[in-house]
Amino acid sequence: MTDLPESMQALLQKHDGYSGRAEGPMIEDASEYLEFATIPTPKPGKGQVLIKLRTASVNPSDLHFIKGEYGQPRIKGNPAGFEGCGDVVAAGEGAEALIGQRVAFVVAMGCSGAWAEYATTQALNCIPLQPAVSDEDGAAQIVNPLTAMAMVDIARKDGDCFVISAGTSQLAKLMIALGRDLGLKTIVFVRRADAVEATRALGASEVLVTSDEDVIGQFKTLCKSYKPRVFLDCVSDQMSEQIFVAMPNMARWISYGKLVAEAPALTQMGQLVFMGKRVEGFWLTRWMMETPPADQLKVVQEVQTRFADGRWKTDVSARLKLADVVSGLGAATGIPGGKVMITP
Repeated sequence: MTDLPESMQALLQKHDGYSGRAEGPMIEDASEYLEFATIPTPKPGKGQVLIKLRTASVNPSDLHFIKGEYGQPRIKGNPAGFEGCGDVVAAGEGAEALIGQRVAFVVAMGCSGAWAEYATTQALNCIPLQPAVSDEDGAAQIVNPLTAMAMVDIARKDGDCFVISAGTSQLAKLMIALGRDLGLKTIVFVRRADAVEATRALGASEVLVTSDEDVIGQFKTLCKSYKPRVFLDCVSDQMSEQIFVAMPNMARWISYGKLVAEAPALTQMGQLVFMGKRVEGFWLTRWMMETPPADQLKVVQEVQTRFADGRWKTDVSARLKLADVVSGLGAATGIPGGKVMITP
């Protein structure tokens, strides 16, 4: 610890707790939620590590969180950022074995976040990385990939076809490719017609454009032959509800995100009673708490292998330095088709 700097630069949260709003992960002016500052370098506690950041990723969950719309409260003055890649430079009692390793990590609740020169987290929240995995793939190694693996595993137990919204998102791309590799069929919704061919090239069986006038009619026709029973959805708007209504008996609408502020209305409540349909949620944090460590390890190993051998990759839409995030985050998150990366 003596060779470490006494202070570091970080992006600090400007608010505590929850906002009480549900506006979605859109950011216009990040200065409303974040400030760039110099603070003391954190020290790892028992079972924790201190990580010198290489790259941090920006997920929709991060944006919900800094806006006070996520499933855990903000801490004013604490660095933001859930996920990143870096080198373990110090450790608390019981975590010394990780010192010197390059790791992918997620920040545990109450620890110092990833949007900073240094971050702390529990050693259990770190994954040592293979040399073949890039820093940017390492920075997006946990939240999206583990969610993709877990949700596709849920979907495959209910048939050989499932439905995906927001098909150009990084998480959707991972699920499409995984479904293809497992011999599963996917019906994918995208917002833009120019995304159709690229989405097919990833392995989507069918691609529908949400702005098409008869998109729900097209989907109903596909449902007759494909019979999808799981809808993996991160948009969660009224069109999502229409998609769910059009699906066959025993369909499950699994919401894992909220990309828009619109609150959908359930228009066919009888389907829940007479057709056995269900509306559910998926949160990776809960999956990690409920899944046995040995099963999690298998998933983690499969994820890293996919990135190492090139079957999966992280598409990057923008790169920002820490000092430029407050002024540049809004514009960067508006660029479609990839993930925003933050470096010191």
